[in-house]
Amino acid sequence: MLDALGDPTRRAIFEQLGERPSAVVDLADRLPVSRPAVSQHLKVLKQAGLVRDVQVGTRRVYSLDPDGLAGLRDYLERFWRTALHSFKTRVEQENPDREEGESNG
Repeated sequence: MLDALGDPTRRAIFEQLGERPSAVVDLADRLPVSRPAVSQHLKVLKQAGLVRDVQVGTRRVYSLDPDGLAGLRDYLERFWRTALHSFKTRVEQENPDREEGESNG
């Protein structure tokens, strides 16, 4: 998922879809890329599980996929918890005499 969001154009499309579901033509009108390029970027985002599409008349309307977003959020939360735990461990190692909750004031 993060690889798919690594491209600036895909991130822009992802952000646009976060504001509202859109068809390819609508996305292309709001971005400095062609319709075929938007379609290719949407294909990558869809394969990554970040967007989904539904047929509405003659158009396909794309929106963010809640399941994919939940997976991305879970990944980021695990990463954040690990980083915070590592930081806490480091601080405790550097200040072994300091009691939890103690302040400098």
